Amino acid sequence: MRKPTLAIIIPCFNEELLIESTVSSLFEVLNSLIEKGKILEDSYIYLVDDGSKDKTWQIIEDLHKKNSLVKGARFVKNYGNQKALMAGLLGVRELGCDCVVSIDADLQQDQWAIEAFVDEYAKGFDIVSGIRNSRQTDSFFKKNTALFFYKAMNLLGAKIPVNHSDYRLVSKRALDILAQYTEKQLFLRGFFHETGLRTAYVPFDVKPRMLGTSKFNFMSLLGLALNGITSYSIVPLRIIAVLGFCMALFSFGLGAQVLCEKLFFNSTPKGWATQVVMLAFFGGIQLFCLGIIGEYVGQVYREVKARPRYIKDIELY
Repeated sequence: MRKPTLAIIIPCFNEELLIESTVSSLFEVLNSLIEKGKILEDSYIYLVDDGSKDKTWQIIEDLHKKNSLVKGARFVKNYGNQKALMAGLLGVRELGCDCVVSIDADLQQDQWAIEAFVDEYAKGFDIVSGIRNSRQTDSFFKKNTALFFYKAMNLLGAKIPVNHSDYRLVSKRALDILAQYTEKQLFLRGFFHETGLRTAYVPFDVKPRMLGTSKFNFMSLLGLALNGITSYSIVPLRIIAVLGFCMALFSFGLGAQVLCEKLFFNSTPKGWATQVVMLAFFGGIQLFCLGIIGEYVGQVYREVKARPRYIKDIELY
């Protein structure tokens, strides 16, 4: 296999404190790979400014003026990390590359693992997913909610590797397949697992964040989980169907009991408090089921409107 042109995409949102050092660190990685003869000299970095309110885009423009291998795009507003990743992947596909690595702007993911990604790509793998070795840098709450996220996703049918984020390498072939998907709320982790292309896994260490604050929180993780489940699984809808059938049987049995007591024992049912509690319980289940159905309806609603995934303001080539 000939040496590839490697692109590195970085979604950015209010990262003025560290974006310059991040780009510098990644060029160290690129230059090292070029010296070892593993990638071509035209390999580059592509930054996507996800509607930052600080000086992130101004810094990106300055970096581009100094080095044309720094490229990027700016959104007119904040669309979210997944949309920024999508814009980066499709952006480098248009610019041209043989493979692309996506990595977070804070570089908590070990950037030197990129060499191992490229080595696996050279062996013929189209997708190389990074798997973090541990979650020692996470708080107790974040660690456990993340583990619950992966278990829930896999249990409900949206299969993704445990402890895999969006640190991965994908080939031009995978990018061409991605371009065929027109979904507006595409769940990238599920997509790359679903393609069926040859996939390798590379472990990496996670470093503490040096500057700024993380843009991910419980609500963003919850939103990502709901999007992944509704995009790649109908298991919750089947659970609702089974639950509805069981509730119907239970209600039929309860009704039969009341009828028997009235006809044969000429007595009214006892335990009104119990009935009130059960009514509240089943009412809660019904509302919960409606909420799940609402998530699927909302997903369909967003897709049917066919609005653009994002709107770019400026691009740097």
